[in-house]
Amino acid sequence: MPRPLVAIAADRIERHGHGAHAVLHGYVDAVARVAGALPLALPAAADALDADSLVDGIDGLVLTGSPSNIAPQRYGADALPGSVLLDPDRDAAILGLLPRLIAAGVPVLGVCRGFQEINVMYGGTLDAAVHELPGALDHREGDHERPVQRWYDDSHLIDITPGGQLAQWAPSPRMAVNSLHHQGVARLGHGLRVEATAPDGLVEAFSVEGAPAFALAVQWHPEMRTHDCPLAHAIFSAFGAACRLRRDQRLGRAAAAACAL
Repeated sequence: MPRPLVAIAADRIERHGHGAHAVLHGYVDAVARVAGALPLALPAAADALDADSLVDGIDGLVLTGSPSNIAPQRYGADALPGSVLLDPDRDAAILGLLPRLIAAGVPVLGVCRGFQEINVMYGGTLDAAVHELPGALDHREGDHERPVQRWYDDSHLIDITPGGQLAQWAPSPRMAVNSLHHQGVARLGHGLRVEATAPDGLVEAFSVEGAPAFALAVQWHPEMRTHDCPLAHAIFSAFGAACRLRRDQRLGRAAAAACAL
């Protein structure tokens, strides 16, 4: 059987004066090596994308983390400082596709920015600077002088909600995760189920209630720790299993249609 096809959301960047689309290799590696799927870059170009074609052609979607923030007008908040990096092309591409893909049963895994995108799509809001909230942890990546791999070291614990999806895979109800985000959930979107929280109460993972297939989002970065974190490995393994099921269904429908001709 061919490997499942998994689209990985790209950021819009500039390369030598040209508009370009970028995907970090950590996601490519986790999708290929752990999920057992064929990774494909999904450009941040709404005009180039078609939701129905994606429903017919892909078996999963990974919404990646990013240095950029979701534009605050997408969730009714005040403008962010000019120094904050935005990616309106990605906002338009992903937020326009998500409702159709999730409803059609395409497995979706959201990471960091992707976690926030799903929350916003379901009517949730974001805090622009979690570290400034009273009593909140500093969830940012810390000292930038460290080697970039050290940015992904475990930084705080999470408490995993009993009876949820993460609870099925986690070796313990309390685990350490890495944390590299400025923004976080202010109001959880409608129909989202909390899967884990940080010690300061911040939602760190949720699933989409009633979704016909895998639909999970985490605020940390499992793609960088699949080699040494059982929970990170389990998340991508479960996502891969859902993508294989989707592939079987998709190819089965195509075979049935061909036989009917």
